[in-house]
Amino acid sequence: MPDCKTIAICNQKGGVGKTTTTMNLGIGLAKSGKRVLLVDCDPQGDLTLCLGFQEADKLPITLSDKLADVIRDSNTDAYEGIITHREGVDLVPANLDLEAMEMYLVTAMSRENILKNYLSKVKSDYDYILIDCRPSLGMLTLNALTAADSVIIPVQAQYLPARAMTQLLQTVSKVKAHTNPDLKVDGVLLTLVDNRTNLARSTAEAIKKNFGTVIKTYKTKIPIAVKAAEVTSKGKSIYEYEPNSKVSVAYTNFTKEVLSGGKEKERLHSSDAR
Repeated sequence: MPDCKTIAICNQKGGVGKTTTTMNLGIGLAKSGKRVLLVDCDPQGDLTLCLGFQEADKLPITLSDKLADVIRDSNTDAYEGIITHREGVDLVPANLDLEAMEMYLVTAMSRENILKNYLSKVKSDYDYILIDCRPSLGMLTLNALTAADSVIIPVQAQYLPARAMTQLLQTVSKVKAHTNPDLKVDGVLLTLVDNRTNLARSTAEAIKKNFGTVIKTYKTKIPIAVKAAEVTSKGKSIYEYEPNSKVSVAYTNFTKEVLSGGKEKERLHSSDAR
């Protein structure tokens, strides 16, 4: 089996489509024949809910338990608690217990490496691991960035949160300097694009102008659509819910871009991010 690639879907700004992107990219990769593990790294458990597991608080084992096992050096089955979704992806679920775990991580030994240490026990069975990060740059997100090979940044196309982007790139730079020197930024994915306006184009141009030396923008843009909003409550991907929709086509194309690895080389350096 080829080496597993771990990707963090990250932006500390909420409402930009991180969870929707994680789910549909993951299932898109699975449809392409890849073995995929999704990791819900948000105490709100949105990814868990979107995949149809509505009573996350009743799940016997979640990501919080797996992190606690690593901290305690418990000899438990790393695969126990992983849930299989009918569309071909596996999930490490999350619920509000993860909120308390984030506080506990602050005092743990090698605290930034806890998630990485857990994933190292299961990654040999997967081609891709996608981590849905919470909308903050706290300890859970630092764990995700330390565990990841690369980062994909969904950005809402209605406006450019330049300050948030700068903060995230600074955090990536710090992670590269201290805990994960090989971390790369794969690119920015424009989401919630309204094709009736020029905002998406101006947003893409602004990203290129401000961050073009350190980051690329994916050619695919995810359009805003009612169906895409509805699907989050249906426990299924956009491919199954509305297979012929523009959003489904867009995520199919985005999946192909991720599989191809893109032609542009990521050029993030600490000095550039600063």
